[in-house]
Amino acid sequence: MTTAVARKGLSTTLTSELKRQVVETTAKVIHATFPQASVAQQASRKYFATFVTVVSIAGFLVLLGVNTLLAQDAFTLSNLKLEAKLVADQRDAINRSIDSNSSPESLALSAEKLGMKPSETPIFLNLVTESGVTHG
Repeated sequence: MTTAVARKGLSTTLTSELKRQVVETTAKVIHATFPQASVAQQASRKYFATFVTVVSIAGFLVLLGVNTLLAQDAFTLSNLKLEAKLVADQRDAINRSIDSNSSPESLALSAEKLGMKPSETPIFLNLVTESGVTHG
């Protein structure tokens, strides 16, 4: 029984010794890979990280401002297009009114309202002379 206990104690001692060696070797590798930074280096890294953060936030705010201005311009453009459509509709309505008022029937009715009478004997101008040349 004592040999079993002794073996168990020896294996536990060997296991803990191996663990300690592995931990020490790992610590040496980590310290060699990542050297300790001095207090000044840590402070400069802190200031650099703060600077990068401030510049990034300022850039995002400028980008937000530009996008807001572009969105406002889009609304203005939409309103101007709506106004242009309204003006085109009004122009078409005025053109239709002019066309209806300048039709021969409408002109004849307006002339009768003014007291004009149709000519009983119309006289036409002949601008072609006997030689066939048009004057005018």
